[in-house]
Amino acid sequence: MVASRQDAWTEDDDLVLAEVTLRHIREGGTQLAAFEEVGQRLGRTAAACGFRWNSCVRKRYDAAIMLAKSQRQQLKKMGRLGSSASGKGQAALPQPQDTALAQPSPLQGSDEEEQIESVIRILRNHKELLQRIKRLEQELEDKEAKIKELTEEAERAKKELEQVQGVNEDYRALLQIMERARKLAFLQDEESAKSIFKMDENGNLERVEK
Repeated sequence: MVASRQDAWTEDDDLVLAEVTLRHIREGGTQLAAFEEVGQRLGRTAAACGFRWNSCVRKRYDAAIMLAKSQRQQLKKMGRLGSSASGKGQAALPQPQDTALAQPSPLQGSDEEEQIESVIRILRNHKELLQRIKRLEQELEDKEAKIKELTEEAERAKKELEQVQGVNEDYRALLQIMERARKLAFLQDEESAKSIFKMDENGNLERVEK
């Protein structure tokens, strides 16, 4: 019995699912047989593999699916697949009189190999692209975190500067008050020095202006 895994699908899991499913399509097999094979390889249920294929993976491989279907039609025309292929993608045996027709020419074989290699290259490039996207997303996340850190430092520096400016303004105001008090005291001393008092007939002092 295949164990039912609950962990998330990885890029490698998706790649295995795509490769096996495309092979079954190309060889005339059913998707159910492909999902069962993938489930045995990955330790998942066939239903989980089918859901992953239909909901996520399939849309990435539209071109590869069309190519696999085209190859299946070519194999049928050459007699390498039966008109109604079995669920496991078994090829029908050619009749003796059709043996010569069933054998592909060297050119046809070469074309098929090139098509298969093209699909493999597409799958590998897709995997590399996903890995590159993940790296770029991680770099972007790191840069956003750095920007946030620098922004917070700038805010702290701004608040400290405002506090220093407030202290400087208070200090200047205090100096102005002290300067006015000094001038006022100096004027009062001057006035006192200028004043002359004399006693009147009644014994009261009165200031005499110079």
